Amino acid sequence: MSIDVSLFPIIATLAAQGAPGADAPVPPMAAEPLTLDETMRAFIAEQPADQVDAPPAAAPPPDAPPAEELTPPPPPVDWQLMVNDDLVTQIIEGRRRPGYTPDLPEQLTQDNEGALRPPPPQAFPGIEDQLPVPDRWRLIETLGVVKERWFDPYHQNTLKGDRALDPEKVKWLPIKGDDWFFVANAVSDTVFEPRTFPIPVGVQTTERPGSLDVFGKDRSFVLAQTFIVGAALIKGSTAFKPPDVEYRVTLAWQGNYVDVPERRVLDVRPSKKSHRYDSFLGVQELFVDKHLGNDSDRYDFHSIRIGIQPFQSDFRGFLFNDSQLGVRFFGNRDNNRFQYNLAAFWRLEKDTNSGLNDITQTPRDDFIFTANLYRQDFPFVGLTSQVSVTYNMNREKNDIQIDHNGFPVRPALIGDLRGREYDVAYLGYSADGRIGRINVTASFYAALGEDRNSFFTSKPAKIRAGFAAAELSYDYDWMRFRLSGLYATGDSDPYNNVEAGFDAIFENPIFGGADTSYWIRQTIPFAGGGRVISISGRNGILNSLRSSKEEGQSNFNNPGTIFLGAGADFDLSPETRVSTNFNHLWFEDTTTLQQLRVEGSIPKDIGFDLSVAAIYRPKANQNMVGRLSAAVLVPGKGFKDLFDNKQGNKAYVSILANMILTF
Repeated sequence: MSIDVSLFPIIATLAAQGAPGADAPVPPMAAEPLTLDETMRAFIAEQPADQVDAPPAAAPPPDAPPAEELTPPPPPVDWQLMVNDDLVTQIIEGRRRPGYTPDLPEQLTQDNEGALRPPPPQAFPGIEDQLPVPDRWRLIETLGVVKERWFDPYHQNTLKGDRALDPEKVKWLPIKGDDWFFVANAVSDTVFEPRTFPIPVGVQTTERPGSLDVFGKDRSFVLAQTFIVGAALIKGSTAFKPPDVEYRVTLAWQGNYVDVPERRVLDVRPSKKSHRYDSFLGVQELFVDKHLGNDSDRYDFHSIRIGIQPFQSDFRGFLFNDSQLGVRFFGNRDNNRFQYNLAAFWRLEKDTNSGLNDITQTPRDDFIFTANLYRQDFPFVGLTSQVSVTYNMNREKNDIQIDHNGFPVRPALIGDLRGREYDVAYLGYSADGRIGRINVTASFYAALGEDRNSFFTSKPAKIRAGFAAAELSYDYDWMRFRLSGLYATGDSDPYNNVEAGFDAIFENPIFGGADTSYWIRQTIPFAGGGRVISISGRNGILNSLRSSKEEGQSNFNNPGTIFLGAGADFDLSPETRVSTNFNHLWFEDTTTLQQLRVEGSIPKDIGFDLSVAAIYRPKANQNMVGRLSAAVLVPGKGFKDLFDNKQGNKAYVSILANMILTF
């Protein structure tokens, strides 16, 4: 007979207690010690039938006497055959018979080759035995591991939503239950920006009497300080599921000082000086987010958000990237592999000098309706695809808007100066992710619609324009190398019934160096063909000929944009990154510029945009970020033709020093 030594502790315990099932335990010294067979028979007698494998009974020999006359001892039994391996494992935790393999969870099936689904709960043994700990957020402090400090965002902090609110301590809040969280945010954004760009001389007067050139001195600088303060009240544990309810408000205050060398640049009145200080308080977020329900045990959900909220129509902000008043229905499906948005926005007016939302003015008669669908791992594993339809309905034909500096922005002071309204639908496809080792970002749009009044012909015109942009990058150790290209169609015949120049709704592109690029960062005025009209606006890449990105209207009579760039990012340390960008820009078609400037020909070459930027994060996180960048525009023939001046500038410069502190 073979004996499993792992049973000895149990056997000894049973032998000391007496035979199970007796009326009363027999003292160990009052009877003969039980044999192994007697002990195990008694133990097995108390086990459920499904835990014991009974051995087959041996047949008696033919000449054996009757059973009632003989009482032979029972034959030896191999108890390992009678006791299931699972029972042994349950009795002695962690002990198993050699060669025994426990049952495993069912094999995972994969219907999307190359992508990994999360394992089922059964794959984590013992998870069903875990018990919830009341107020588990404060357990770590009770154990003395950490002590909360309200000003410390790096450790557990109730003000940062790390722990639930105690309803007894905030009785003034209309909350019930122990799953309400409060999240506070505070940001300080400081910008110092010396720059040079073509500045037209005022007609009525100049800063320097006797200056007769069309363009004056080009040096100026901006100093801006922005404070952003936000708070949110959230119900629900959001580590694994969306919030049940969220109330959020974010206010932004900016003070800015600008100094330029010419009059009538900062204000329409010639009597005003060429420097200005201004400040404004804007409401950037004010919404309620309601969780409507879950659609799977993986917390696929659908929710609705109502109020002033941020929205980005594509991965890089080419078409519409703003915080506006709207209603958004959104959610996901299939373990978050599908995400979708259905939204409608009513555009708010913007403050002229800060660009913040101005809720003291009546919202614009400009409406945006958008629907998009994201699909992860399509058409390649690691690549997310998005299809979208965005409809911009503008009804501002009879609206006259003067900005805070006294300049008319609607209608724009260009062409026939009449009011405009339009309907345009943007059909788009975007992708973001990787294909093998290559990182990919791309967006494509077709703009289709009708302009009720073309400012060239004063007649309706069809809108037929296109846009494409892509960035490919490759990571090698601590370096990333990038290639980027952009193409936006221009209008080749402004006097026909088709407007072919592509323009966005409200662009804020993260592309080609973003705000460290000269062309994207600076406003390039279009002097001589329209007052207060810019070839490209601040934080924009398209040559749109608009009066203002914030307060003006989209314009599809424009020269279009062609952009090619190369760049690299170097992570010198976890705290330091250096980025370089080398871009070249062209007008796609200069016919519109020729008609507005009454010139026979204007070359397409805008020039080279070269920039370098350093980013330093002393804590290796986003709570403290410093940026210093320098960009230079080396004008091409087309830019020189538009902005020829007495000084004969060889290059234009933009410096950006930026410090962001976040709590």
